[in-house]
Amino acid sequence: MLQRIRADLHVHTCLSPCGELEMSPRKIVAKCMEEGLNAIAVCDHNTAENVIAVIRAARGQDLTVMPGMEIATSEEVHILGLFDEIEQALTLQGKVYGHMLPGKNDEDLFGIQVVSNEFDEVEEIVDRFLIGGTTLPIETVVETIHDLGGLAIASHIDREVNSLLGQLGFIPENLAVDALEVSALGNAESIKQIPGVDRYPIVRSSDAHRLSEIGRATTVFEVERLTIAEMRLAFMQMEGRSMRNGVQDA
Repeated sequence: MLQRIRADLHVHTCLSPCGELEMSPRKIVAKCMEEGLNAIAVCDHNTAENVIAVIRAARGQDLTVMPGMEIATSEEVHILGLFDEIEQALTLQGKVYGHMLPGKNDEDLFGIQVVSNEFDEVEEIVDRFLIGGTTLPIETVVETIHDLGGLAIASHIDREVNSLLGQLGFIPENLAVDALEVSALGNAESIKQIPGVDRYPIVRSSDAHRLSEIGRATTVFEVERLTIAEMRLAFMQMEGRSMRNGVQDA
């Protein structure tokens, strides 16, 4: 039986540079329940170390937490990788860690990068340069995500910085991403007029770095449950599955 699932597919935690310390696992889950979300994807910058804590914090709640990551490519384009299993995301993390640019986090500039447990207790302060890019080109990032069984989504294509359109000025003809993401402030209808956009489904996500941003843009799926396989069907509008996107309070 199909069900309606309101999902925010791009939520950061306190591990992300520029993410507020309030973005701890339990507070994220509480805010999701307050906003009436059914699912989120945790997508920190170049890491998945906080995903399992959010999954554990959501136990007993009607909230699906999908493992994910936001990878910065060598072109400085951000790509979301979404998965069914935490092991898949951690495997991707290992590959990303092996190709990150050198350097350490500047806490005065980007804030503290906190690995938390499900009780919002600090486990580790990370000094890895998570806000930096990697040496992995877009095609390699997308291919790696697919090889691990995940979905690849081009992040916030409506923005001037760290997006396909912002960094490249166009969408490569053979780019094998599964969808394009428009942020809460972007205009999905205007984006659809750009050459190449019509080849892909469009999702909306919050890219939340603070609690007040969670759920401000969502994608609503009509699927059996939120899995990679079901999302693929919804992207293709197949077997009765579907999706639509919107902005909070719109």
